[in-house]
Amino acid sequence: MQSRWSDDDARAFRERYAASGEDLALRVYTSRLIGKDPDLVMHGGGNTSVKTRVRSVLGEEVDAICVKGSGWDLDSIEPAGLPAMRLEPLRALRRLSGLSDEEMVNQQRTNLFDSTAPNPSVETLLHAFLPHRFIDHTHADAILALTNQPDGEKIVRAALGDRVAFVPYVMPGFALAKLAAEVFERDPRVEAMVLLKHGFFTFADDARTSYERTVAYVDRAEKYLAERAKSGLAGAAAKIGAADMDQAKARAAAIAPILRGRLAAESGNPDIPWKRMILEHRVSPEILALLAEPACGTLAARGPLTPDHVIRTKAHALFLPGLALDEPEKLALQVDGEIRDYRGRYDAYFAAQVAAKNVARTKLDPDPRVLLVPGVGLFGAGKSRKDAAIAADIAEHTLRVKSQGEALGRYEPLPESDLFDMEYWSLEQAKLGKEAEKPLARQVALVTGAAGAIGVGICLELVRAGAHVILADVDAAGLERARERVAKAGGSSCCTAVRMDVTNEESVRDAFAHACRTFGGVDVVVPNAGIAHVAALAATAQKDWQRVIDVNLGGYFLTMREGARVLRLQGLGGNIVVNASKNVFGPGADFGAYSASKAAGHQLGKVAAIELAPFGIRVNMINADAVFAEGETQSGLWQEIGADRAKSKGIAPEALEEHYRERNLLRAKISGAHVGKAVVFFAANVTPTTGATLPVDGGVAAAFPR
Repeated sequence: MQSRWSDDDARAFRERYAASGEDLALRVYTSRLIGKDPDLVMHGGGNTSVKTRVRSVLGEEVDAICVKGSGWDLDSIEPAGLPAMRLEPLRALRRLSGLSDEEMVNQQRTNLFDSTAPNPSVETLLHAFLPHRFIDHTHADAILALTNQPDGEKIVRAALGDRVAFVPYVMPGFALAKLAAEVFERDPRVEAMVLLKHGFFTFADDARTSYERTVAYVDRAEKYLAERAKSGLAGAAAKIGAADMDQAKARAAAIAPILRGRLAAESGNPDIPWKRMILEHRVSPEILALLAEPACGTLAARGPLTPDHVIRTKAHALFLPGLALDEPEKLALQVDGEIRDYRGRYDAYFAAQVAAKNVARTKLDPDPRVLLVPGVGLFGAGKSRKDAAIAADIAEHTLRVKSQGEALGRYEPLPESDLFDMEYWSLEQAKLGKEAEKPLARQVALVTGAAGAIGVGICLELVRAGAHVILADVDAAGLERARERVAKAGGSSCCTAVRMDVTNEESVRDAFAHACRTFGGVDVVVPNAGIAHVAALAATAQKDWQRVIDVNLGGYFLTMREGARVLRLQGLGGNIVVNASKNVFGPGADFGAYSASKAAGHQLGKVAAIELAPFGIRVNMINADAVFAEGETQSGLWQEIGADRAKSKGIAPEALEEHYRERNLLRAKISGAHVGKAVVFFAANVTPTTGATLPVDGGVAAAFPR
């Protein structure tokens, strides 16, 4: 590991955050250096602090400490993410013999200079009780590999030398803060502190020295491991080629819906019966080699690298060897049994710990957050893609570090008693039930024709309702523009884009496989891609007729068929929402190919509703009238046929949009968002409805359903 300090960058941070003062500017700079290295911290892990002077509202210079706040990641932290507190009242707390976690948090908030600031780290008092101006706390992989051993202190001392202090494991909070201060005061010349089986602290009176001490000691740990923890991992990974990777990805797409279906838990709500999980698949030659190691199964059953991870990954991963990867029915039975056994073990762990500690706790869900499948890769699971990705990120590092630890001696984590204390920490329990989920939270939707005005409107409304969305379209450039709009509305992790030709079976299969690898499956399928042709029947060429039929009917057929296959694999029900057309019931002259194809697609939806109802899959139709744009996204269909359609109706092209508005009873301008809201209505299971048609046309009497 090498230092990434740059004098030029440090100067730029001083200038950028001059209003916050030099101390805080440099604290932000080195915090980001630490946060951008996943070998040091990951996803909100670790914390940093600086002791400085702050001017109070009375104009007095007051000693203060700024510590990373809850909700901030070190890699992107700003000054606001390091809330300032009065230092002396916090230091005075050391005189107490004990302090509850809740009162500790209260004292920290009481001493904030800004009452609207985020909660400072639960390790604030540890930072406050040490005398140094700059303190860096990381969960460095290499150091955790050394400490998670039966004789961890001896190994770390041999690797890092005598300028490092050692603190036995204590739950974060007041007791740990007092103990760490006492350990430091026994030998004030130390430059760093190892919290065994937890993390690493470095400190100094300037930002650069504290940061570079972290780098130097982690580099020593890495070299110690490289010299002593010999394994054949690199050689094994080198033997895994492109064909192995392709096979792993194909298998992941096949197994993910089955895993996702078995991970879902009953919600108790008959309208939305399942609480689903989002999955994140990871594979690389190194991951496949790690999963093939003989010790992988036993290592999966041992605890995490640091107790901080247990909240993200649970104490144990689920190892799934020997699956019938090419036999879906047998595979489903195997997965079902393995997940049922995992849940049983978790329930037993919870009951044993509650009884042993004589405490009352609200049991969390018993489902694994990390699933390890030899020959396929690993899956992270969570209520959102972000949570699933965090679990997967941690799992990648955990596999590697556990392997290093086992090669060094024996990987030995904290006992379950300590892990339970972290997983069921009162501060975490207090958060339960406080976050209301959106109507389509935990669900995944695939929308064809997503680059168009209706498509992007549907996607925007889906992400606003909490869904994850796969945008599919044949127009690559338009697709990327649409993805950017949706990502801006819902966040980059909520959506992905895939080029899909709805007339090509392989392309449709590949798009759904992409959805399964990216999110684990699909819950809402929206056949929407469509084209049109303007001509009287007598003047319609066969090739033009066939082109419209292939996209509007054939595309709907292929999309629904593949979507139904994935939905059935999951076994969680789901929704198919067909974007038909006002023309189904109210056709117009010179629009035969379009009207016929939409009517056929509408009828196909009704047939699907009949066939798929036994599987809990609802199929409903939306009959929308003309949508010319959704915000900045213009309708490609109307840009192509608008002039011809206006000519057919005997009006000027510029009058066409107003013509459609004036002809409906409500004089409404129909937007893609209106169609999207209708999709959300069906997808949210607001009513027990299937086989129905919902007009979104402002009221066109000639197109009333009948």
